[in-house]
Amino acid sequence: MRTLIAAIFATFALSAVALAAEAEGHIKKIDADNQTITLDNGKSYKLPGEFDMSSIKEGMEILIAYDKIGGENLITDMEVPE
Repeated sequence: MRTLIAAIFATFALSAVALAAEAEGHIKKIDADNQTITLDNGKSYKLPGEFDMSSIKEGMEILIAYDKIGGENLITDMEVPE
């Protein structure tokens, strides 16, 4: 019985881990100091530390994948339509 309860608890605990989400829109604002972008939906997303900021510009259409961790939307992948 304890094994069953532990297995159920582990399943729920693992499912609570950050789930990837996607967002699409135009870049409304770029904050290079904080390495964040804000899309036209009003939400901010944190760029990875090694990201080349010169590759994005305000007004660009963008598709991102992100994880919500600690109240921040951390970008894990980005696609810029050509």
